[in-house]
Amino acid sequence: MTAQHILVIDDEPDIRELVQEILEDEGYEVSVAADAVAAREQRRLRRPDLILLDIWMPAEDGISLLKEWRESGRMPCPVVIMSGHGTVETAVEATRLGAYDFIEKPLTTAKLLLCLRRALEADQLRKENVGLRQQTLQISEPAGSSALMQQLRKQARKVAQHDTWVLISGEPGAGKETIARYIHSLSNRSEGRFINLGLAPLGRGDSGVELFGSEIGENIHYGLLEQAHGGVLFLDEVSEMDLQAQGRLLNALENRSFVRIGGRESVLVDVRVIAATHRDLQYEVRAGHFREDFFYRLNVVPLNVPPLRDHAEDIPELLQYYVDYYCSTEGFPYRHFGIAAQNRLLHYPWPGNILEVRNLVQRLLILGASEEISLEEVEAALGGRTAATTEVQQWQENVFEMPLREAREAFERTYLLHQLKYASGSVSKLSQRIGMERTHLYRKLRALGINPKDV
Repeated sequence: MTAQHILVIDDEPDIRELVQEILEDEGYEVSVAADAVAAREQRRLRRPDLILLDIWMPAEDGISLLKEWRESGRMPCPVVIMSGHGTVETAVEATRLGAYDFIEKPLTTAKLLLCLRRALEADQLRKENVGLRQQTLQISEPAGSSALMQQLRKQARKVAQHDTWVLISGEPGAGKETIARYIHSLSNRSEGRFINLGLAPLGRGDSGVELFGSEIGENIHYGLLEQAHGGVLFLDEVSEMDLQAQGRLLNALENRSFVRIGGRESVLVDVRVIAATHRDLQYEVRAGHFREDFFYRLNVVPLNVPPLRDHAEDIPELLQYYVDYYCSTEGFPYRHFGIAAQNRLLHYPWPGNILEVRNLVQRLLILGASEEISLEEVEAALGGRTAATTEVQQWQENVFEMPLREAREAFERTYLLHQLKYASGSVSKLSQRIGMERTHLYRKLRALGINPKDV
């Protein structure tokens, strides 16, 4: 686990040195600055986890720095104000501007350390809450008692003990992110952040700023790579990253440093990389769509998450898990699946994998009323997929009788119609689901005579 970094800003050398010694003895990494100019430079060199800021300094005081940081956007990290001439008005003003707390000099070691621990814990809790809101659903451990899932959890536990890069493959909805978070939770970086980088747009527009951050004058934006320092950078659907972005990210990760967009100084970074894909990356390398060096760097430890149809015996357990989850978190009345309903779902192919199970359970809990979920309810809930399944079966039966071009177009049409149903007719969601740029996707849909509004 990388030590937390604290920036101490105070114009008195004795206090700077004393605080630095105390904090380094406690295991923190410490940078110091004597004034506002030096403080800006230290922030540019490295993102702090907490700032300890003196109010009264020559030229520019601490309140001025607080105002500057507030005006540039959200506070960069928790800020604890310290002063030997504190007043209630000053404390109120500092809090209004975003400071976490206010402590008076002379500092006592116990009070200082307690205040810093509370500030860091509060910030960590805030980040976790943001992460939970952004996630669809969290499972602390991948569910399932089948031999396949037991073996997968065993492999994940082994991988977690080492700091190597991991490449997780599997179909959409199979649970690749859940495995990645499980590995992170068991690793020596578990106290660090798990930063999920959605990669479909990476390399276009302002995506470089999102990943690498930026510097515009004194305004510093810390990108996701820097935020993952000491933790994990999760590259979701890594095959969607364009070649230029692959090269730039690989260079940053191998050198453990990069320069922010518009910046002039290298920033050190220490992250573990876990990547996920539903595509065959070796095929993408041969096709020239993925860098060979990046593939071999990612593929140190490959893990495959099986599709749900390969461990269908876990379906009853998954159904029960999601019923319990939604009843406890969303307040739905408790319902249970009848025997006939469970048997039907045991023989359903689950093209959307575990994600589809979750969505189905949620839908049934919202729409149903009786305590038991009946076979008829399940059939109705699956009804939207019947046409797609029939079309797939028809295509499979006729494909070998077609010329190659017609077979390809028939497959593309069937595939896109099938995926559109899961995207609820949304081209934007379909674009993300299949990894195809939206402009090209619109052209393809028109060429195949598909109107999303009809789906």
